[in-house]
Amino acid sequence: MSATLVPVAPPTSLAVASPWSRSLTLPPLGNLDAYISAVNRLPLLTLEEEQDAARRLRDHNDLEAAGRLVMSHLRLVVSISRQYLGYGLAHGDLIQEGNVGLMKAVKRFDPDQGVRLVSYAMHWIKAEIHEYILKNWRMVKLATTKAQRKLFFNLRSMKQGFRAGAMDGDTHREALSDSEIEVVARDLNVKPEEVREMETRLAGGDVVLDPAPSDDGEDAYGPIAWLADAHHEPTAMIESAQRDLLATEGIARAMGELDDRSRRIVTERWLKVNDDGSGGMTLHELAAEYGVSAERIRQIEVAAMKKMRKALAEFA
Repeated sequence: MSATLVPVAPPTSLAVASPWSRSLTLPPLGNLDAYISAVNRLPLLTLEEEQDAARRLRDHNDLEAAGRLVMSHLRLVVSISRQYLGYGLAHGDLIQEGNVGLMKAVKRFDPDQGVRLVSYAMHWIKAEIHEYILKNWRMVKLATTKAQRKLFFNLRSMKQGFRAGAMDGDTHREALSDSEIEVVARDLNVKPEEVREMETRLAGGDVVLDPAPSDDGEDAYGPIAWLADAHHEPTAMIESAQRDLLATEGIARAMGELDDRSRRIVTERWLKVNDDGSGGMTLHELAAEYGVSAERIRQIEVAAMKKMRKALAEFA
């Protein structure tokens, strides 16, 4: 079943109708409350009806059966999405992401596994909502690893539990104590350092580096105004000038200290770059040209480099 077979429109428009069954349709809706009320009135499937629809979808790609399975579980998405309202994201968006997870579950559901679709679909619905929250809760993604995702969705509720059971004078403390961090780390099977890191991330917020001008035309100053410009820092400029001088006049003077053969070997081995990006000649190619062994060419190269380093040190 492809993504084009979505049985519900976004809750912003809320005009929903199933293309597979005339008996399972939602009337045009004007707001989210009406959408939720409508999906809660949709009939549930019995075990026999659910297995029959799932087999028709699996064996015959019956789209009407897919529609019945999805429509009868829309209320499950609404119920699960309510658990994530505390993240400040629109309820309608959470429902839509959950609907995507529901359709993925319907597509992969096997009625012969001995489990109801409601149990199987919960994982897919939550996974899709989790991914949406992680992508949209902050501009900078807070959780990327498995441990970080586990902490993101459990740390706040566990923290509230600690505060609820604390003494009266301790209920307003923001940071977790060392003992509480150890409890969280043990319960979630993560490292205490990861708990501290996630708590710091959750406590922070997004900061606009370069804010837009205010309505009255005044320039708004953000953190970017106080960032140092390393390109024009005096010490960095002096170091850059010294590197450029060593790379030009310094190398030229050091090469002048070498005999013709040593200069040729150093040029071919270190300074020559062909049009195709390749370097100069190899030790064996130079050895064949001068009629000596490759080891002798390497010894000449080492001696030449030692002499050049001494000349560069005197130049600097």
